[in-house]
Amino acid sequence: MNNRIDELLHLMEEEPPDALREAEFFQAQTILENLAGKTVASAELEATRVVITTSDGSRYFFYGFLGRQDV
Repeated sequence: MNNRIDELLHLMEEEPPDALREAEFFQAQTILENLAGKTVASAELEATRVVITTSDGSRYFFYGFLGRQDV
């Protein structure tokens, strides 16, 4: 838990666009871990997010990292 808080604090100190992208990436990793073992019923690309709906009706939202990122 402390590592997660330290990571978020570090991201807040960076420039906003990169920090937000990194925070969203971290959130996406957490969501994807929760999706393990579930069946995706649909995926929708909206203007500012991706919406994943599973067969049990749960919806998961991914924001902020849809643009190109150079690695």
